Amino acid sequence: MTEGTTTAAAEGGDTLTRLEQEGEIAADYLEGLLDIADLDGDIDMDVEADRAAVSIVSDSAGRDLQKLVGRDGEVLEALQELTRLAVHRETGDRSRLMLDIAGFRAKKREELAALGAQAAADVKASGEPLKLAPMTPFERKVVHDAVAAAGLRSESEGEEPQRFVVVLPA
Repeated sequence: MTEGTTTAAAEGGDTLTRLEQEGEIAADYLEGLLDIADLDGDIDMDVEADRAAVSIVSDSAGRDLQKLVGRDGEVLEALQELTRLAVHRETGDRSRLMLDIAGFRAKKREELAALGAQAAADVKASGEPLKLAPMTPFERKVVHDAVAAAGLRSESEGEEPQRFVVVLPA
């Protein structure tokens, strides 16, 4: 191994260790939250796409956990921000941690990927740009990725919370 290869491997290991630490801090924070709220749930941790991913899952139907998702994921978004702040408080570094509760975000990702693929197909057929409804940053990212996978470009326009994706012809 050359010195550059060793350094790159060490940096990759350092990043993984840092992301695992973020996941551990987040899991501890969320376990405390579940205890306070008297809700049952198990916490799964992973590293996906260079960010820590933490999920709260339940063996039961998950109705109790739906309270932590809220309408259209509003409570989930707020909990994700609070969890990121807890990680920041412990590490001093900004976190890009993703939180999923009861599979809500995973299901949403599938729906948005299908929306992005369909929008790309519509734009390919019409040759005209297509503006989509306003979305959260997470939702826009999934749509941008799906559009890119379909071979087209997309851009975000507007101001939060009314920011939206525009799918552009080739």
